[in-house]
Amino acid sequence: MSKLFLLLLAASLWGADEDGAALFAARCAQCHKDPPVNRAPLPDALEKMPREAVLAALTNGSMKAQGAEMTEAQRMAVAAWVSRKATAAAHGDGGRCAADVISQSDSTYWNGWGGEESNSRYQAGETPAAWKLRWAFAIPGATAAIGQPAVVGGRLYFGSMDGMVYAVDAATGCWFWKFKARSALRSPIVIGTVGHARHAALFGDTQAWVYAVNVKDGSLVWQLHADEHRLARVTGAPKLSGSRLYVPVSSVEEVAGASPKYECCTFRGSVVAIDIESGKQVWKTYTIAEPPSPGKKNTAGVQQHGPAGAAVWSSPALDVARRTLYLGTGNGYADPPVKTTNAVLALDMDSGAIRWSKQLTEADRWHMGCNAPGEPNCPQNPGPDFDIGAAPILRTLPDGRRVLLVGSKSGVAYGLDPADGRTLWQTRVAEGGMLGGIQWGMAADAGRVYIGVSDVHNPAKAGGVVALRLNNGERLWHAAPVKPACEGKRGCTAAVMAPLTVTDTAVFAASMDGMLRVLDRATGKPVWSFDTNRPFDAVNGKGHGGSISGSGAVLANGMLFVNSGYGILGGMPGNVLLAFTPSN
Repeated sequence: MSKLFLLLLAASLWGADEDGAALFAARCAQCHKDPPVNRAPLPDALEKMPREAVLAALTNGSMKAQGAEMTEAQRMAVAAWVSRKATAAAHGDGGRCAADVISQSDSTYWNGWGGEESNSRYQAGETPAAWKLRWAFAIPGATAAIGQPAVVGGRLYFGSMDGMVYAVDAATGCWFWKFKARSALRSPIVIGTVGHARHAALFGDTQAWVYAVNVKDGSLVWQLHADEHRLARVTGAPKLSGSRLYVPVSSVEEVAGASPKYECCTFRGSVVAIDIESGKQVWKTYTIAEPPSPGKKNTAGVQQHGPAGAAVWSSPALDVARRTLYLGTGNGYADPPVKTTNAVLALDMDSGAIRWSKQLTEADRWHMGCNAPGEPNCPQNPGPDFDIGAAPILRTLPDGRRVLLVGSKSGVAYGLDPADGRTLWQTRVAEGGMLGGIQWGMAADAGRVYIGVSDVHNPAKAGGVVALRLNNGERLWHAAPVKPACEGKRGCTAAVMAPLTVTDTAVFAASMDGMLRVLDRATGKPVWSFDTNRPFDAVNGKGHGGSISGSGAVLANGMLFVNSGYGILGGMPGNVLLAFTPSN
């Protein structure tokens, strides 16, 4: 019997000894409110979280620093009270594929984050103007559906916020196997060949463990802990080239910084290269070269450290011909400031050596303590939190020149020279802010880059899509945000945080109001839309959509797939993966 089960049993039997409601009001409600503070989930999302997920967050997850200030009984009481309305479905066999279902090979696929090594999120060919729902899959126990699927060989592979990984039939939505990771999965999965022609699903979780799982039956091939920091995690999708897997490492130490008792901060972002045959680390490059060292003490007398931060939130772009990997970094967490935060880095794929670095926002140090009462642990003169959370895109222009496309939460899009990081052009497309500007990603074809606007902090400006010319950043069109159908509901906003996807005829844009939209690629005019913020009769039970963020639309073999239900960063929770086919 697991320790977690015993803790939950104890909570159900004697959790009344502690007042969960009072503890939540005293320790948590200052952030988990409407509107939320520090990107905290809304109460609506918390109420739908399974009790074990809340307890895990307080014990070993993103709220570990806050949970450390409570007794075990208090953590159990908070988990019991927060999850008082949760009705998460168990992981049973509902929706399992029949024995005679055969997964067929397909002519097109979508593997990993951007569909290919350069992160373009471009699928060649024309796409239909309108789509119809084919099937829905309800992710049991999940309050956020953000694990963008990989589509290979007629199967979908995706993870969930409760740590379950699924192999699903693309045509019907039934599942072949499930694998339980140690913790939640936020990033897409990449499929590759691991020794003796075994195909494996490769991915990382929110405890920074990296896995190779046999795609035939879901059995574990190997696992590796990519970073020993207790708050490290994998958020961006790994990149595979040959026999090497490149894994970006981020963290939630920004959350821990809100606690005056936390020794902030000691995490450094990194990229880890892994040999997929053996599962062993080949090299590891930190985004901050200098290890953190003791600095001043905070007002509570707790030792502080620095430099720290520069997490790698997104999937790197690969240039295999020039053996270069391009990545974006986040803000710093602590003093002193360094030049590799909010920066674009070019790494040698073979050695991990940094070839060049280009900082886009200087001296940006920030964590959630800067928004908490008394600003515990907050660096002097904190910055605006302008991470580069969007995956860089590498494209080649018609004349043979190349451009590296980068988007920042500052609201500025950049075209950089991939040879040295020199700025070729820069264009402001949004107001920018902590959750503003360009969030999770862009898409690009041979001549244009397409950008979703977040700016969730400003309802009058939140949302919309902008198209820029690749060679000079000239604005070609702007699709204004549409008034949300969910207006008045907590977490409803037109902000486009999710990455876009583009074909030769259409741009696919999904937003925090739960709408999936198709725009005309040439003009930006709306073509089709579908409201995912509603209940669904799924192949494996009942499900519900919500906000869409973190991952975007995926196109493969004439079908369209998207997750709905982003119950974090103030979004509306949900738990469905939706599949569409052409409506005519």
